[in-house]
Amino acid sequence: MNPQAEELNRVIREKNPVVFELLSDRGKNIFFPKKGILGQTADAKGTRINATIGAAVEDNGSPMRLESLESQINLDPSLVFPYAPSFGRPDIRARWKSMIYEKNPRIGDQVLSLPVVSNALTHGVSMAGYLFANEGEKILVPDLFWGNYNLILSNGYGAELQKYRLFDGNKLDMAAFKAGIEADGIGKKIIILNFPNNPTGYSPTIAEAAEITKIIRNAAEQGNKLVVLCDDAYFGLVYEEGVEQESIFAQLCNLHTNVLAVKIDGPTKEDYVWGFRVGFITYGIKGGDSDFYAAMESKTAGAVRGNISNASNVSQSLLLKAFEDPAYKAQKAEKFNVLKTRYNAVKEALKDTKYAEYFHALPYNSGYFMCVKLVDGIDGETVRRILIEKYSIGIINLNNVIRVAFSAMAASDAKELFEGIYNACADSKK
Repeated sequence: MNPQAEELNRVIREKNPVVFELLSDRGKNIFFPKKGILGQTADAKGTRINATIGAAVEDNGSPMRLESLESQINLDPSLVFPYAPSFGRPDIRARWKSMIYEKNPRIGDQVLSLPVVSNALTHGVSMAGYLFANEGEKILVPDLFWGNYNLILSNGYGAELQKYRLFDGNKLDMAAFKAGIEADGIGKKIIILNFPNNPTGYSPTIAEAAEITKIIRNAAEQGNKLVVLCDDAYFGLVYEEGVEQESIFAQLCNLHTNVLAVKIDGPTKEDYVWGFRVGFITYGIKGGDSDFYAAMESKTAGAVRGNISNASNVSQSLLLKAFEDPAYKAQKAEKFNVLKTRYNAVKEALKDTKYAEYFHALPYNSGYFMCVKLVDGIDGETVRRILIEKYSIGIINLNNVIRVAFSAMAASDAKELFEGIYNACADSKK
């Protein structure tokens, strides 16, 4: 093992030996190289002639760039063309951390890590898998989950997705969640909590969020060691009263010394910048201090360095400019209201009782999506194809659960969409 990895492991073991046990073999071995090329480059910073980094510069020392590109971007070239650090730009890391506290006041004065920048949330989940999941280990997920977890965690790292039933009627199935944690006895547990959930568009009520937290706390008190990955891709998009507005991370980041909470989030869906590919990985644990978090940040940045080198500099710079714009919050609220209007249009359309003949809505209250479950005897793939070919409507079929992205359609189209699903179901039975 590299001595730099051993030093990070020593810090983590001293501060919280449970977290060291939660690390995968890859996680134990990874480190951010402070020596070698990166270290020598850092040492040379400020020299008059700096021939270290593998980037080209103009004779005046500014980044070399093509005018055809520079003319398209209204930013200082130093914020666009050079590499960003593998940790992410320090300014946007600090700003995103302050925004986490603003959006989640329940965190209070709990100390958190400085977020490490990933190449959006897919890469953030992948880096979490790299750091915590050994081949063959189980990761607890609901039976309705984002399909890319399969590629990232199962195909990528050889982990096994252990499914539990998400819903019991119109509420979360807490008994199934508890049973999933208790399966295989006391030991290491990896859990993914994705709210608002993809594909269902469901977030826990305030009472349900408290119950989830209680179940995890009880598991920790029984001696389990838990890493909880909070996939907050659709954070903030909650449309109903009584639904938890804050991330479940806020209740877990200071819960117990046996619970490491990992917040995987970013502006992709929150700020409507799908192509920017910027995300963040943030750690919180009871008793965590600056030395512990620095070690975890270094391991995470080492994983990023060894995977993609670093995330986009220009995307980070553009986002930071937006966050600092006085109009940012008002513009964000305007887009939220558009999505809420579409959500309400879906609710109104689904009041038609005739739809129960062929499908019913699964619980939904937030995010970009909602789902309807087809009655037995109707094939979702057949319905999907009829919708495209006869009604010019596109949906996603997930084993006879139809996912509707109301985020991607006008509110005025909601009634036509569900009428189309109803008619396609009828057509499929002919």
